[in-house]
Amino acid sequence: MHNVVISGTGLYTPANSISNEELVESFNAYVRQFNTDNAAAIERGEVEALTESSAPFIEKASGIKSRFVIDKEGILDPQRMVPRIAERSNDEWGILCEMAVGAAKQALERAGKTVADIDGVIVACSNLQRAYPAVAIEVQAALGINGFGYDMNVACSSATFGIQAATAAVQTGQARAVLMVNPEICTGHLNFRDRDSHFIFGDAATAVIIERADQATSQYQWDVVGTKLLTQFSNNIRNNFGFLNRAAEEGIGQRDKLFVQEGRKVFKDVCPMVAELIGEHLAENQLNVSDVKRFWLHQANLNMNLLIARKLLGRDAEPHEAPVILDTYANTSSAGSVIAFHKHQDDLPSGSLGVLSSFGAGYSIGSVILRKH
Repeated sequence: MHNVVISGTGLYTPANSISNEELVESFNAYVRQFNTDNAAAIERGEVEALTESSAPFIEKASGIKSRFVIDKEGILDPQRMVPRIAERSNDEWGILCEMAVGAAKQALERAGKTVADIDGVIVACSNLQRAYPAVAIEVQAALGINGFGYDMNVACSSATFGIQAATAAVQTGQARAVLMVNPEICTGHLNFRDRDSHFIFGDAATAVIIERADQATSQYQWDVVGTKLLTQFSNNIRNNFGFLNRAAEEGIGQRDKLFVQEGRKVFKDVCPMVAELIGEHLAENQLNVSDVKRFWLHQANLNMNLLIARKLLGRDAEPHEAPVILDTYANTSSAGSVIAFHKHQDDLPSGSLGVLSSFGAGYSIGSVILRKH
C-alpha cells in the first residue's frame, strides 16, 4: 500500500458574477409581472400571490453576497431566468470538459506534473452534462491523458467521495496519480423563480491531483491521513430530472425536475451528522478536534458552517479556522469545500492538520483528514 498525498489543486472561475442586488431586481420584476398577470385569480383565491425578495434577506439566510455564473444575461432576464448555454457539436469539447480542463491545468502546474504522470481521471459533480460518453473520458482526451476515466455523482459530497476513490486507486497501485475534477454548473438546475432558493447556487470548477507520496515533488503537498464516508437516504434535497422523464409526460416541466429542498429540515438533520462524523473520524485516527488547524467545510450556508464548527470546537470558530468563500461564490456544490481548500492552505506551516468535509443530498457526508507535508 502506497502513502498518498494531494499535491496540487486548481480552480476555474467563470468571468461573470451576479450580485444579490442584481438577482433581486430580476426576481422582483418577475414577481410583479406574475402578480399583475394573475390579479383576478389572486383576488378570487385561486392563485397565491408571489412575494418579492431582498438582498438583506438573502445574506441573512445564507451568507451569500454574489455568485459567479457561466451565463449572466439569461439568468437576469425576467422573461427567461435560465442560463443560456448554446449546444455544441460532438466535435467540440463540452462546457463541463472546458471548465474541468481549466481547473486541471492549474492543479497540474501546482503539483509539478504533466499529463504523462496521470493515470486516471475522475469527474465528480452534481450534474453531468449527458448520460454518455463519460465527461471524464472527454477530459482525458482533451488533456491527452492515457489510462482510465469515469464519472461519479454524490451531489455536493462528490469531491470528497472522489478524493476517497482516487486515494484508493493510488494506494493499491492502480494509478500513480489521479486527476479528480468537479465542474459544477449549478445554475442549470436552479429554479430562479423560487424565492426560497433562487439565490443559492453559483458555477465553478475545481481540480485535485492525488498521487503517490514517494513520487511527489510539489511544495503544496498534503498527506492523506484518512477518509470517511457516510450516506443516509433522505427526500429533503432532490432533483428528479433524468432520462425517464419523457416516459411520464405528466411530470415534464414540474418543479421537482429542478433543485428542490426542505431547507429547515436539512439544517436540522445534517449539521449534527457532519459534526459527529468528523469527530468520529478524528478519534479513529487518534486525533483530537483541538489538533485541527483548519476546517474546509462545504460552502452551502454560512449558518450551517458556523453551527458545525461550534459543535466540533465547543465555541465559535475564528475566521481562519473555518474559512468562508460562499459569500462571493455561493454554493458551488462539490466544488465549494475544494475552493476553500485551494484558497486557504498555503499559509499553514508544515505539520498542520486540516479536515476537508462536504455534505449534501443523499444525505451524503465525506471527511478527508489532511496533514501538511
